[in-house]
Amino acid sequence: MGPPTWARLYKATGEKKYLDFMDKEWWATSDFLYDKDEHLYFRDSRYFKQKEANGKKIFWSRGNGWVMGGLVRVLEMMPADYPTRSAYETQFKKMAEKIASLQQPDGLWHASLLDPASYPSKETSGSGFYVFALAWGINQGLLDRAKYEPIVLKGWMALVDCVTPEGKVGYTQQVGADPKSFKPEDFEVYSAGAFLLAGKQMYLMAQHTNVK
Repeated sequence: MGPPTWARLYKATGEKKYLDFMDKEWWATSDFLYDKDEHLYFRDSRYFKQKEANGKKIFWSRGNGWVMGGLVRVLEMMPADYPTRSAYETQFKKMAEKIASLQQPDGLWHASLLDPASYPSKETSGSGFYVFALAWGINQGLLDRAKYEPIVLKGWMALVDCVTPEGKVGYTQQVGADPKSFKPEDFEVYSAGAFLLAGKQMYLMAQHTNVK
């Protein structure tokens, strides 16, 4: 959540030191928490050895959603000629491919990315960030439209179905640090924020296709 703020400080001031600091800290964090085999981030070091009920590693959906959303927000501010930009784009593409492979039949992603059966409910905060990031990647030409657009459309329609008559985005895991169960009516502001970010990218994507 922090890196986009440093990138925006760079954009607002023109002072490269803010972007350089962000870059140094991003890759230090990645070296520590990014699983290069799974192309996902651990929430923190407490989860390095823990396993889900099915024996898989614990990768929290919303935690990785923060990363995907953060990648997008950083790339939006980062100059095309910044020395490590290609590394961010590579990480974005690898995470996008992994996340796309974990979409559930209901169109969304569950609280635990690698053990969805233990958390069978759809979850909108992580899912909103994934739809946002994948749609942005398509719009920027970083992701193949033919491959990713069906995933994005399915995810978006599933998100829309989770909006209550009062306008709240339900099925939101509450504040926490790891996958947990929750109720369909549960709502939080971060799921609404992710939904709005996704909606903007869906609108932009529709300008260049026959999407309705």
